[in-house]
Amino acid sequence: MLVGVDLGQPAGFDPTLEELALLAASAGDEVVGRVTARRRAPDAALFVGSGKADEIKALVLGTQASGVIFDQALSPAQQRNLERHLGVPVADRTSLILDIFGDRARSHEGKLQVELARLQYLATRLVRRWSHLERQRGGIGARGGPGEAQIELDRRMIGERIKSLSARLEKVKRQRNTQRKARERRGTFRVSLVGYTNAGKSTLFNALVKARAFAADQLFATLDTTTRQLWLGDDVGSVSLSDTVGFIRDLPHKLVEAFEATLQEAAEADLLLHVMDVASPHQIEQRDEVMRVLGEIGAGDIPQIWVCNKIDQLEDSQQPREAADWILADGGRRFRRVFVSARDGTGLDTLREAIADAARAHHALPDHPSSDGHLPDFLPSHHA
Repeated sequence: MLVGVDLGQPAGFDPTLEELALLAASAGDEVVGRVTARRRAPDAALFVGSGKADEIKALVLGTQASGVIFDQALSPAQQRNLERHLGVPVADRTSLILDIFGDRARSHEGKLQVELARLQYLATRLVRRWSHLERQRGGIGARGGPGEAQIELDRRMIGERIKSLSARLEKVKRQRNTQRKARERRGTFRVSLVGYTNAGKSTLFNALVKARAFAADQLFATLDTTTRQLWLGDDVGSVSLSDTVGFIRDLPHKLVEAFEATLQEAAEADLLLHVMDVASPHQIEQRDEVMRVLGEIGAGDIPQIWVCNKIDQLEDSQQPREAADWILADGGRRFRRVFVSARDGTGLDTLREAIADAARAHHALPDHPSSDGHLPDFLPSHHA
């Protein structure tokens, strides 16, 4: 059973709960019902209030649902109270995404990152999880029982594991920095694919470099960064192309922090290919969310090409008039748009040429001045 609560925020509420349903499907769950509610503020005890909680309980019983997933983050107390009230396990958006990431991580680094995020999430949810032991009090003068001792023991174990994982990830980060510096010494132009999850980044990556990165029509099909060389002709040579983890609305901050080493690949790129699903009715909201997260990780000012993917799914009347154009976005920043279908190969030659233009422009920047001393037309003026 899916539950979404509209708290009156300008953005961030999906009344259809379609994205939550896709997340649930990605985690292997089957959706049997959806419930939405509107509140000015979350109820401190049950998030939705007692009346709506009773309604959800009746639907759970009627559909024989085995669990409830909320589209918003729940506090530990709200989650515990809801589980008692509804009689089934309750998860929130954060824990659902963590479950998916846990299933999908393949590399050693990815597994470390997911485990760190899971433990940071779990550390906030130990409060009174051992209440069944609290009644077993000790001898004379004992103020606490085994329940409190177990909580402290778990908290200490989790804290030590978090420290250990953080140290190992710091080592991974240093190794990545060494690899990046080696690429910089070779003068390699670095390109990173970014975009909303399921926009088609891995399919595009495979089409451009003939790789075999896992690609599927599901959210978070790939988590681990893959880097390959992309040949762009004799005058440009090869550039480094990296596929990164997809972004999503309300991506848990702990995951953003845990995946810092992976996201750093995007933050230190020379060019971002911002892949968008133009067939999605939510493409503008998805684009804005990706731009927001890029700003959050320090990649907001890196030059971008907007790769408008999945044009094969558009009606004839919606097809672009040109293979590529320019668009003036909010803030007066210009972006080059290229319309492609990663699935059937439409527009890929135009995209390769756009990447080559960016590489040439990069080498004409102050470190590589152009003959007339002006900034290349490819880049927005504030990159001077």
